[in-house]
Amino acid sequence: MVTKVNCPQCGTLVEWKEEQKWRPFCSERCKLIDLGEWASEGHAIPGESVPSTDEGDSSNYH
Repeated sequence: MVTKVNCPQCGTLVEWKEEQKWRPFCSERCKLIDLGEWASEGHAIPGESVPSTDEGDSSNYH
């Protein structure tokens, strides 16, 4: 029995098997669209904010 998952980008049903080159995506197109979303910060993993550093403050450098 082959496991099937939905493409995270378009929702198309995809077989989860080694021969499926773009898994979990249905195609290279969906994979690249998803990558673009991460690169443009359209997707994010929630977490605590990192405090910004003052570039003029050199006290953090040793």
